[in-house]
Amino acid sequence: MTLLPSFWRGLPRPALLGLFLFFCAGFADGALVPFFPLWASGEAKIPIGAIGLLFACYAGGELIAAPLIGGIADRIGRRPVLILSSLGVGCGFVALFFAHGVAATAAVLLLTGICESVLHPTILTAIADVTEPSAHPRWFGMARVSSSAGQILGPACGALLALVSLGSVFLAGGGMLLFGGIVMLAAFAETRGHAAADHGETEEEEGLSALLPAFHDGRLAKLLAWVVLFEISGNWIEAVIPLYAQDAGTLTPSGVGALFAYAAALTVGLQMLVSRFAETRSALWLAAGAGISTIAAFALLATSPAILSLVAAVSFCSVGQMLVGPLVPTAVNALAPSPRRASYMAASSVAVDLKDSLGPSIGTALYALAPRLPWIAGIPLVAIASLGLGAAIGRARNPSGPTEDDAASQLGSAVENYR
Repeated sequence: MTLLPSFWRGLPRPALLGLFLFFCAGFADGALVPFFPLWASGEAKIPIGAIGLLFACYAGGELIAAPLIGGIADRIGRRPVLILSSLGVGCGFVALFFAHGVAATAAVLLLTGICESVLHPTILTAIADVTEPSAHPRWFGMARVSSSAGQILGPACGALLALVSLGSVFLAGGGMLLFGGIVMLAAFAETRGHAAADHGETEEEEGLSALLPAFHDGRLAKLLAWVVLFEISGNWIEAVIPLYAQDAGTLTPSGVGALFAYAAALTVGLQMLVSRFAETRSALWLAAGAGISTIAAFALLATSPAILSLVAAVSFCSVGQMLVGPLVPTAVNALAPSPRRASYMAASSVAVDLKDSLGPSIGTALYALAPRLPWIAGIPLVAIASLGLGAAIGRARNPSGPTEDDAASQLGSAVENYR
């Protein structure tokens, strides 16, 4: 019993606080997404046709702001950005409770998305600042676990609060992030100095180009191009399954919610086991495994919309994300010059935001043409994207050009030294 507290005390506090903030953000997102359409059409009296545009405002705020201010933590520090962004997103969620009408709701969501654009990349940057490179895949895997745990508890808490008022769900989500911001204010220590100490201070570039690294680093641009292709095609499972299952009469809306809560729970239960298994595998091996797992999900869905097929498909997709998810921020961090970590992480978050905006629109458009078309078209896209992504990650993590087998051997040695 005495070993556990000493174990946690031995870990870097900023990284642990980053995991906690990931949990808070996952809780808030889990509370927002399932209940926002119901609140918008019911209590806020917003036309159903405008609900999709409002979601686009939230994603649009992130897409617009991330390239411009996503790397601001490299200039003013991680601590103020984490405090202000978590408080800003929390206030935005709370403001939804008081918003009425399309214009007011759109403005709130746009501003909330702007604050959200710097939250996740700065958390990942702070974790990378205070942990060894060999441990980054494990820590980024724990970040996914923390976010998924929040995404389980958020909808569960929201379901109880919705019995009182749908708007109160936003108060709970916003309150959680406000609490996270207060914790950061009280306990988080600046980590930017750790990054500077890694390689020494370098002269900072001025101007917009310093905040748009993907436009002057070809390696990062190539990596993120494969990330976008893989994530957009993989997102069709999340975006299209609700329509696919409902039209087939397989699941009710609450059943769809339970299905994706199961997927989040699966990530919580298995992510660290998968990460430990993946530690000695090459990037190409892991990306190919993720591709095969996602292709299996598409093949099952193309075969049948039965409940067993849906559950198995969501499970395969989750395993694929567990394999490749921690690799992307690890590779981005390996490419980033130490004074530019936050800027590179922000560029990576743009790729994820594109998934959330383009994935549903492309997937539902294909579904409108034919119910099984997203699954059939997704198989070759995922196969190409996974191989390209694996090669790009391998080059990012080993810029001097060793082979994949050498990379796996070096990573395995680093893990053993870390242990």
